[in-house]
Amino acid sequence: MARTLLDNPPGKRLIPISSCAGMPPAVQTDKLTKQFGKLLAVDRISMTVEPGEVYGLLGPNGAGKTTLVRMLCGLLLPTSGTATVLGSLIGSPTTKTRIGYMPQESALYLDLTVHENLELFGTIYDLPGRTFQTSEEELLDFIHLKDRKNDLASDLSGGMRHRLSLACAMIHRPELLFLDEPTVGIDPELRASFWEFFSSLRQKGVTMVMTTHYMDEARRCTRIGLMRQGKLISEGTPDAVMAQAGTDSMEEAFLRLAGRKEANR
Repeated sequence: MARTLLDNPPGKRLIPISSCAGMPPAVQTDKLTKQFGKLLAVDRISMTVEPGEVYGLLGPNGAGKTTLVRMLCGLLLPTSGTATVLGSLIGSPTTKTRIGYMPQESALYLDLTVHENLELFGTIYDLPGRTFQTSEEELLDFIHLKDRKNDLASDLSGGMRHRLSLACAMIHRPELLFLDEPTVGIDPELRASFWEFFSSLRQKGVTMVMTTHYMDEARRCTRIGLMRQGKLISEGTPDAVMAQAGTDSMEEAFLRLAGRKEANR
């Protein structure tokens, strides 16, 4: 039977979601903090993400979501506190080929073709040629860019570039995906397709940590963390967070909980 994108990559063992119970956390932080001069971007955040979860970080612009994700990916050094990803300290070389990161701003090279961008990321992750070819073919089919394989990234629309960015993050079939606003700027039909894909990945045991502004996406996550001014103000399942706020609206829950936080200062 032919290998598919959701199958285990060679040399890696993805654990089905049904078997994730009892495993060590995929992400764990203890008072993780990041300060830029006088700006406290992330303020002593302690959180745990279990294997197989889709954990959503929700909050306004400037809440610290992207800074937190970049620290977990090893792209920013924390000012204080500790964090582990897949059992290793953040930034550890052992996690390089086990995580994927899709930034909010495109990380594509616009003077390279679609194929060349994917090939570059495949090289970064040390993918053997045959493994890369299989992943590339399946991803191009998924993001509907097979016919644009040899086009420059600069010639793609914004939505197409976003799809290509996701493919670059997925080319090595990571166990843990960090997704910063993964569906911003794409049409509703493709956004629904992305979420079908995310659900399939989760069933295979892939863990996802994502930031989002979409309230309907927050409700699709297994758990969410509400952030404001660098702090984690509430955390739990979407239903639990809404119950805590006394509402059945995710948007209203955030406004109420953020208001309580301000009142307690």
